[in-house]
Order: sequence, then C-alpha cells, then structure tokens
Amino acid sequence: MATAATLVAGVVGVGLAYVLAACRFPGRGVLEALTSLPLTLPPTVLGYYLLVLLGRRSPLGAWVESTFGVPLVFTWQGAVVAAAVPSLPLVVRTVRAAFAEVAAEVVEAARMDGAGWWHQFAYVLLPLARRGLAAGLSLAFARALGDFGTTLMVAGNIPGRTQTMPIALYDAVQAGRWDAAAALAAVLGAVAVAVVVAVGRLGERVV
Repeated sequence: MATAATLVAGVVGVGLAYVLAACRFPGRGVLEALTSLPLTLPPTVLGYYLLVLLGRRSPLGAWVESTFGVPLVFTWQGAVVAAAVPSLPLVVRTVRAAFAEVAAEVVEAARMDGAGWWHQFAYVLLPLARRGLAAGLSLAFARALGDFGTTLMVAGNIPGRTQTMPIALYDAVQAGRWDAAAALAAVLGAVAVAVVVAVGRLGERVV
C-alpha cells in the first residue's frame, strides 16, 4: 500500500511541482494552497472529506465503481488513495525546491537548442533534480507507511485487506499483545530513521 501510494503521490506531485515552479497563471496561489492543505488538516478531518468525496453516493465514487467495478471506500485501493493524499505535499514541496535550484540558463539553453517543454522536463529538470526527487519520494513513502487516521477513515480496519501496520499496532496495544506491538513499532521506527538519514545525506550532496 505504501509503495503504491508513493507512486501515486510521486506522479501527481512531480507534475504539480513542475507546474508551480515553471508556470505563471491565474489561480496559481490557490493551487499552491490546496496542495499544502493535507499538511494542515487533522488526519480524521482529511479522511472525512475523502470519504465524502470518494463514497459510493458521491459522483466521483459512483463513476469509479461503475468504470472499474470496485468501490474506493473500505478497499485497499481506498487505502492507497488515503495514504497518497497526505504524502502529496511532501513530494510537491521537495521537488519544487529541487526544480528551483536548477539554473535557469541550463533550461534556456535547452529551449534554444529546440527542446520542447517535455524534453526540458524529462531530460534537463528531472536528471538535475534527481536528489530532490529521491528525497521527496522517500518522505512520501515514510508518510504513507505511517498514516493512521486518514486510512482508517477511508479504508477501515479489515484484517488482511485494509489493515495497515499503524492500525495493526493500535489493535495490538488495545488487545494487550505487547510483543506484536513492539515488533510493529520497531519496523515503523526503523523505516523512519532510515528515511531521515537518507534524506539528510541527499541534502548534504546537493549542497
């Protein structure tokens, strides 16, 4: 689930980061604010809004179910969306900053050589911003792996289907299964430490 959520957040986040870094258009500030909103909303509030947006009675939820044959709420697909949304701002902010550090002269030289926007993006910006991209994806993965409130609201707690490690940890504590809780906490803590170390090293190399 965390890997799939990172892929979703990565694709959408890199696209938004490019738009915010390279384009000037009316409503740009609103788009920037909306991409940061998941960072400020409480997880349960964000989960509630997603539940309303993606539920079977909503236009979007009904369209997804009729098109793909599966609902989004209380499924693993819903868990992916629920974890991807709060991870998205981390990708957008990190990758946008990495794009901003690419010298404008390099992009302009590519444009003068005949490169279109896609070639500038794929062959100039992305390679030069690869460390920022790796850092953003690492943060998004850790955030997706550790999500609790949003995932619980949207996907529920169905063992073997939508139960994630943080939710399983909560259940283990509630049931007094301290050995299982300790093991789950150790795994989640190790991933968090590994991500912090990796992002720190990427930042040092960029500087």
